Amino acid sequence: MHPLLHRMVERLPEMLAGIGTLVRCESPSADHDAVARSADVVTALGTPLLGGEPERIVLDGVTHLRWRKGTGDGVLLLGHHDTVWPVGSLESRPFHVENGILRGPGCFDMKAGLVMAMYAATELDDVTLLVTGDEELGSPSSRELVEEEAKRCVAALVLEASADGGALKTERKGIARFEVHAHGRAAHAGLEPEKGVNATVELAHQILAVSGLADPAAGTTVTPTLLTSGTSTNTVPAHGDFAIDVRARTVAEQNRIDAALHALRPALDGATLTVVAGPSRPPLESAASQALYARAVALAAELGLPPLTRAAVGGGSDGNLTAGVGVPTLDGLGAVGGGAHADHEHVLVAELPGRAALVTALALDLTESRR
Repeated sequence: MHPLLHRMVERLPEMLAGIGTLVRCESPSADHDAVARSADVVTALGTPLLGGEPERIVLDGVTHLRWRKGTGDGVLLLGHHDTVWPVGSLESRPFHVENGILRGPGCFDMKAGLVMAMYAATELDDVTLLVTGDEELGSPSSRELVEEEAKRCVAALVLEASADGGALKTERKGIARFEVHAHGRAAHAGLEPEKGVNATVELAHQILAVSGLADPAAGTTVTPTLLTSGTSTNTVPAHGDFAIDVRARTVAEQNRIDAALHALRPALDGATLTVVAGPSRPPLESAASQALYARAVALAAELGLPPLTRAAVGGGSDGNLTAGVGVPTLDGLGAVGGGAHADHEHVLVAELPGRAALVTALALDLTESRR
């Protein structure tokens, strides 16, 4: 067995205990107090492993943590400690390990990955470990922090959970959210509907137009989602709006959709439209991961691990942000398992040492190659 892999195998019991500690501290993204408590637990776990306490960074009430070893401009290990699970989820989904499978809310996405990052960092002299607290919300407070840390480093290794079968994530679609607001004119729906301008009807026209912007061949989805309109059942609606979820593989496609949405025009006389752009993440294009994936494949073979696979996925992560500022990025290096955000969320225990060893070997290789 490769010495590095052997060390990680020996430390597996410690890793499992650490994962249990983090999972048992619930940390839903929108609950800032819970995220702050989780940051305390992450700090207590990581401080003895990394040789010191992290810098605690609170932005818009959200607690993020940053450890730096060495110059801080080597490799960025990136993860988050917030989850989608509300406080109380542990009551019906307690942390436990049985038959080689670890379960508990947030274990796969991505508290197991955080522990792996810590143990990888113990082997490294020049590394930054950044742990954010609002990734599941789209990183509204931490986006600039992630981007600036990435710019300092030679590469970003993202400890998000793997794709199916342990595949690394070498491509992620960019995500953009929009709202379309239709403004009409109210009137009595029974007495004189002709005097109104129906915002609901205007929205119907716009929803069909927006849906037509999708390009399945290019992998671009444009999905109208949440819809609201009107104030009562007997009034012509004067206002309504709907939300749009956009996923695209390339910046060019993101720009095309953005321009098309802002070019929407009313279909009804007397109606007006307002298009509001919401949070967005750029795509993680395959070019940002290609060289790192090739290195990872070679290192996995040296470590005696099974051959790696890769996948393109629709969900976003902070890896989108690091790739968006031009930093080589490899994602999905975290736990192998499944069920992110679902009741069957789980981690395969036997895969933990190998993945931690792979992250460590890749970070060491990147650090050595720049000397």
